[in-house]
Amino acid sequence: MEITLLKVHGSMNTFYLLEGPENDHYDQLAVQLAKMDSSVDGLLVVLPSDKGQAKMRVFNRDGSEASMCGNGLRCVARYVCERDGLDEAVIETMKASLAVKKEQPLGDGNAMYAVEISPVSFQLADLPMVYEGNSEWLMKPLPFISEEIAFSAVAVPNPHLIGIVPKAYLQDDSHQKKWAETFNGPNGYFSDGVNVSYVTKVETGIFVKTFERGVGFTNACGTAMTASALISCLSGMVPYGEVTVYNPGGMVKCRVEKEGADFNLALSGNATYLSRHRFEWAEELANSKFLSSETFDEQEDYERFIDKVAVKAKQFV
Repeated sequence: MEITLLKVHGSMNTFYLLEGPENDHYDQLAVQLAKMDSSVDGLLVVLPSDKGQAKMRVFNRDGSEASMCGNGLRCVARYVCERDGLDEAVIETMKASLAVKKEQPLGDGNAMYAVEISPVSFQLADLPMVYEGNSEWLMKPLPFISEEIAFSAVAVPNPHLIGIVPKAYLQDDSHQKKWAETFNGPNGYFSDGVNVSYVTKVETGIFVKTFERGVGFTNACGTAMTASALISCLSGMVPYGEVTVYNPGGMVKCRVEKEGADFNLALSGNATYLSRHRFEWAEELANSKFLSSETFDEQEDYERFIDKVAVKAKQFV
């Protein structure tokens, strides 16, 4: 079967994007594409929806399905808005229908989109996480990991374990790798695995490095960056409002607003098109192949943007 794929990225969190009908085998396609192209983190599928302009499904490199992806949602937002001639839309995801909108380009004309991140839960049962009968875990050490790292657990709705760390933990990621691999293998704490992010304060915001469930270390994870901004605000490390978040793939803006006991979160950043492909999709990997490819020049604009605006990111990678 011949299909059309767009290769896209948000903060260098890179995906193939496909518009199509519901199909029980998109997980297999995600695995095939990951084996054929080591640079991609997964597959975004744009589907019809009766709750908004489109529905998004997200498949990781290993074929597992994620409930949300903030970087991927920006790319889907661009695709749907350009397809339908809109500046704003509603995209259905696994657990919520989320508002997205086009923003003014930054730097050298990079397409920018803002997306809602919701729902937010601090209940360990929603990750799920089990630890000594606790119902929440916010801004305190997990002693079996480290006495000096304040950890917080939050679902947005993807499950995240956020550690606020000294800079040295980001320059040598062996500690993060050890525990992220532990929590995403057989373990007694996270039955479905968890995204593990280490966060530190920088001069103009925060820097986040994420080990993503089903992927491994990634250039950026949208929900992780948003969850990290939320925890950084809760801890008093940065003020509420717009938080600049640097990552190995670049920089985004996260808006964190508190209304009583509730939080409103949004993620704003690039949605870059890298290439378009005709792809022959077969059941067996050996019979699947790229038929033709067209490369866009948007990555050059993005790299100029990073050089000018997100220089803080480079000190950690």
